[in-house]
Amino acid sequence: VQLQASGGGLVQAGGSLRLSCAASTSIFELNTMNWYRQAPGKQRELVATITLSGYKNYGDVAKGRFTVSRDTSKNTMYLQMNSLEPADTGIYYCNADLTSRIGRHYWGPGTLVTVSS
Repeated sequence: VQLQASGGGLVQAGGSLRLSCAASTSIFELNTMNWYRQAPGKQRELVATITLSGYKNYGDVAKGRFTVSRDTSKNTMYLQMNSLEPADTGIYYCNADLTSRIGRHYWGPGTLVTVSS
């Protein structure tokens, strides 16, 4: 599985961004799709998950400001990020595992989000 994240950029605090993660395979072959982020000097942390059934889960960092969604016709997952804060700065990665090999996670190259104060 190849994953390609896009949509990062520079935004002012309080602004919004929408990230996209395009998968090279059908979303229906993916058990979970996840967004992670890694801030400078910090460990990678979970931001959001969406499962094959459409169940959504969020990490504490999302704080009700982020929304994960998907477009099955485009095999793409999205992360709508609102009320961005400088602490949200980091590289955002998408990650997925296949239904045929649950737990074997694939990572795509990240997309950089920079939030200025």
